[in-house]
Amino acid sequence: MSLSTALPLARRQRPLLWALAALVLAGGGFWLWASGLFGLGLQYMNMRQTAADWHEKGIWLPYYTAQIEAQPVVGVDSNLSGLTWAPESDTLFAVINRPPGIAELSKEGALLRLIPLIGAVDPEGISHVEGTIFVISDEARQSLNWVVIGPETSEVNLAGSPELVLNYGTYHNMGFEGVSWDSARDELFIAQEMLPIRVLRVRGLTEAIAGEGFSISVTEWAPGDRFGHFTTDLSSLSAHDATGNLLLLSDMTGALAEYAPDGSPVSVMPLWSGWHGLRDDVPQAEGLAIDARGDIYIVSEPNLFYRFSRDPAPVWAE
Repeated sequence: MSLSTALPLARRQRPLLWALAALVLAGGGFWLWASGLFGLGLQYMNMRQTAADWHEKGIWLPYYTAQIEAQPVVGVDSNLSGLTWAPESDTLFAVINRPPGIAELSKEGALLRLIPLIGAVDPEGISHVEGTIFVISDEARQSLNWVVIGPETSEVNLAGSPELVLNYGTYHNMGFEGVSWDSARDELFIAQEMLPIRVLRVRGLTEAIAGEGFSISVTEWAPGDRFGHFTTDLSSLSAHDATGNLLLLSDMTGALAEYAPDGSPVSVMPLWSGWHGLRDDVPQAEGLAIDARGDIYIVSEPNLFYRFSRDPAPVWAE
């Protein structure tokens, strides 16, 4: 090929090369967004700006290190999901969705008892409310049930229990993934997994259950950051009474994020190998809880237990 014919050919190929480059960049950008890494990067940028304000008074996730990693919960083979801490017993409660049940765990991850959960279809979340009262979320039924779990409880039946059904038209298996009671504000937070990803805030439940009126409101809690949620899915959440902050857990991104009461991002903790003392990635983080000392607990399917501790100890710890 002569130089005179090669130059026009190169000019004709140039638009194609630019189009291919644009396609590669667009694909890379979509992957960053879909994986949640773009949002996670923004969280890190925000964290550097908030360190002075929150590293003492906040939960402040950079201070946390894994103390128990990927410990199998002996006696639970699979489908471990949802987690909450009960101060009265100083133990943890998780839900199992197949077959439906409730597992009480020690803070070392030992199974203390299994409680059959009658009437549930796909329980994904559990939260301690007060005393022996808990709320359980069912993803398939989009329902919330208030139940009693005492020291001698051997079975929980949802029939006849106070129930609230929220039909938000979500896809099957992409509905209510987590639930957390905020006792400081007397309201309930619900994590919807995706399509759309969102956090719902329910108020007026205590009065309604007590028969003191029926004025329930459901609104959407949204991050204050202009880019919205840091990830493309939510698998659990936990409202923290001592700081007023909210923890959001993502399975797909593999990260935990902390938000202030006004929705502004505070801190973030990747659940990846080599980070925060982890030898391996947390495979499928599904449940989240934090106790009065500030220890954070995560359960991952199929039956793995994690505990993270803060150093230095938080000033708000009991």
